Amino acid sequence: MSDLKFRTVFVPEKFDFDISYDSKMLFAGSCFTENIGRKLEELKFDVLVNPFGIVYNPVSLSESLGMICDKKKFTAEDLFFYNGYWHSFSHHGSFSGPDRQKTLDLINSELKKAHDFLKDADLLFLTFGSAWVYYSVDSKNIVANCHKLPGNNFIKELLAVKDIEISLNKTLEKIKKINKSIKIIFTVSPVRHLKDGFSENFLSKSILRVAINNIMNNNGNIFYFPAYELINDDLRDYRFYDKDMVHPSSVAEEYIFNFFEKSFFSEETRLIKKEAEKIISARNHRVFDSENILTLKFADAALKKIKDITQKYPFLNFDEEVIYFKSFK
Repeated sequence: MSDLKFRTVFVPEKFDFDISYDSKMLFAGSCFTENIGRKLEELKFDVLVNPFGIVYNPVSLSESLGMICDKKKFTAEDLFFYNGYWHSFSHHGSFSGPDRQKTLDLINSELKKAHDFLKDADLLFLTFGSAWVYYSVDSKNIVANCHKLPGNNFIKELLAVKDIEISLNKTLEKIKKINKSIKIIFTVSPVRHLKDGFSENFLSKSILRVAINNIMNNNGNIFYFPAYELINDDLRDYRFYDKDMVHPSSVAEEYIFNFFEKSFFSEETRLIKKEAEKIISARNHRVFDSENILTLKFADAALKKIKDITQKYPFLNFDEEVIYFKSFK
């Protein structure tokens, strides 16, 4: 009797380029992008994550990248005041604040940083969350975030594939003008947008996937990473979702990151990552008594590890970890 198989397993596709510790990577889009980007940031890769905050729909994401390319300067007219905070319809709520000038300063400083980073970036990862969008009744523009304003301020619509293509192709031209060699990797977020409805969520994800495929067929240096398919066609089980049954669980996120690593990392990158993880693991170790002799020895050993690894790989930055371990002295 032949072996029975109870699941389909994806075999990682090795891309024709590698991610190394020399790679500059910009991540933008949904909260899935945030998870992967922050993980790489923790591992000491050179990354910039979501300079406009989390953005779910592809048109708003495309527009934010266009603003980065154009070095747009946000002014007071671009903000609105609601519930004690100044907000931007182009940004996530993490950029909102009670002081208008400070909010503008934060928005513009992050935008400038993103422009400078994008010019020299090797890779741009874009994750689409949903094809459902909200138009402002007043401006008739798609907003990236509604900031909890009453629903009568918006009209909800489903983007057409062509809408996404037109917006993104325009932005891709801008990106290539400031960075001709950049490689762009698209993903569809595995997060389920069930507030839109079950059928509506599947329809939305399908539109996103078709749009990405069309863009890939008409542009060079465009690639696709199957995060959505890994959850839905490989893991394919509710135990790989968090308690809300919407977001992937930590185990699923780890599985996807391991797949990501096998797809993109060179052998040398994996070796350096293992060295970096030793320091990160020590930093995350729970300390019960900061004055205990064993804790002091542990801190000394960690500082020695940092010295050894940075001598071997001087491009790794463990300044925060050094400050942390020296605090036990």
